[in-house]
Amino acid sequence: MIERIAIIGTGLIGSSIGLALRAAGFTGSIAGLDTNEAELNEACRLGAIDNTLAGDATLLAADVIILAIPVMGILDWMKRLAPVLSPYQLVTDVGSTKQKIAELAAELYNGPSQPRFLPGHPMAGKESGGAALAEARLLNGATWLFTPLPGPAAELDLEWRALVARFGCRVLDMDPARHDVVCAWVSHLPQMVSTAMAALLEDEFAHAPEVAGDFLAIGGRALREMTRLGASPYSMWRDVAMTNTEAVDATLFALEQRLAHLRENLRTPELRDEFHRANAFRARQKT
Repeated sequence: MIERIAIIGTGLIGSSIGLALRAAGFTGSIAGLDTNEAELNEACRLGAIDNTLAGDATLLAADVIILAIPVMGILDWMKRLAPVLSPYQLVTDVGSTKQKIAELAAELYNGPSQPRFLPGHPMAGKESGGAALAEARLLNGATWLFTPLPGPAAELDLEWRALVARFGCRVLDMDPARHDVVCAWVSHLPQMVSTAMAALLEDEFAHAPEVAGDFLAIGGRALREMTRLGASPYSMWRDVAMTNTEAVDATLFALEQRLAHLRENLRTPELRDEFHRANAFRARQKT
């Protein structure tokens, strides 16, 4: 039975998980660890965690350890934890890419005398991070993807899945390679597009404040929505780009080709056809 949870990384997602656990009725202990003391203190103030991790002893006593940090940090912690945890402990994560994590987990976890590992990825977030923006309802209605390793699920795996479902999440299993391809299209590409557009506009208008003022005054909802993700931190997306390079590259190349097609057909009926295809996709999203 899960009674003690440790969250490594008390930013937006880690603290939101802590708040969601309490909202779902979890009455056990929740300890937190973060290299940023301000984030850790804010998570405590919000009630996302009960206390801070007091060295490795707290980790060794935890039933579930949640790695709520960028992917490269997750990989580092997986290597650090594997030799010291018991087969009766579960490590899970919230990383935005899964193939590298699943490959390392297959080496270090889920053997007869090894701790458990269940790779996970809640499809939730905001354009800005930090514990101050955390909320339990961030996860309500979100899809929580799992990319489990081959073999039967342990009792701890099933208990954690049940807790996630109590957050109001839709739980879905996916092959890790498939996960990374799908997320490149639905998450990573939109981020890169928004970043590129915001950076382009910054370069175009930052040197002319008087023009930039008019531009920002005129730009409305469309501009805000298209550049909203441009506020996302490089610290997280660097790791996505490093661990899902091939899939992200493929989506960016496909978009480059599509934009070139639009540019070449600004005065032909093909532009109308592109709008029709886009309208059809949006209509399916609303159903």
